[in-house]
Amino acid sequence: MQTVLITGASSGIGKACARIFAESGARLILCARRAEQLQGVAQELNTPVHLVPLDVRDAAQVQALAHLPEAWAGVDVLINNAGLSRGLNKLPEGQIQDWEEMIDTNIKGLLYVTRALVPGMVARGRGHVVNIGSLAGHQTYPGGNVYCATKAAVRVLSEGLKQDLLGTPVRVTTVDPGLVETDFSQVRFRGDEERARQVYQGLTPLTPEDVAQVVHFCVSRPAHVNISEVLLMPTDQSGSTLVHRVPEGG
Repeated sequence: MQTVLITGASSGIGKACARIFAESGARLILCARRAEQLQGVAQELNTPVHLVPLDVRDAAQVQALAHLPEAWAGVDVLINNAGLSRGLNKLPEGQIQDWEEMIDTNIKGLLYVTRALVPGMVARGRGHVVNIGSLAGHQTYPGGNVYCATKAAVRVLSEGLKQDLLGTPVRVTTVDPGLVETDFSQVRFRGDEERARQVYQGLTPLTPEDVAQVVHFCVSRPAHVNISEVLLMPTDQSGSTLVHRVPEGG
């Protein structure tokens, strides 16, 4: 039975990954800041679950992942999913607090978790790291400056990690989605539901389950196969700023 650790597991893509890996017989270590929602996810799953309330921005909290209870210490799959965006300001008008939150979560958090868990994978001679990136890491869009930079960093760090692990059996994959309907936009716009709704208006976006299925496919390949990068978008999208929308009532 594989042990899969997922960050940002309380909602969205992380929650969908928890479901699909539970269905395939894995046991799960679920990490997120929102302990109550994390508990709710665990209650839905028919598999052994270990919950870790965790803010990936806190290096001391993350270091504890290197010392999980013995029964849970052998992590086979790490899904670095925790991430967020704040605002759509032009860079000269950006909020420093927003920048720090994105950088601390999307880059430093990913680094902290990877550093805590990958040495154990190397020592055990097995493991797979899946980093959830974004189309934004390939194509910058207006107002996305710092968020896009953090997701570009995820892509580059994944490439670097794969190079550093050459000669070991540990695999590295990035899954980079375009528009996915989660609470991502509500977080970006600080709870403005109408503004968040407009992001997906007039098109059929990806679902968290779509992304989770791709993650599971990558992880379930034979040990000699490493799918290094997957870029997926809804059919209604062909680039960061290229989206086909049907007017309401049209």
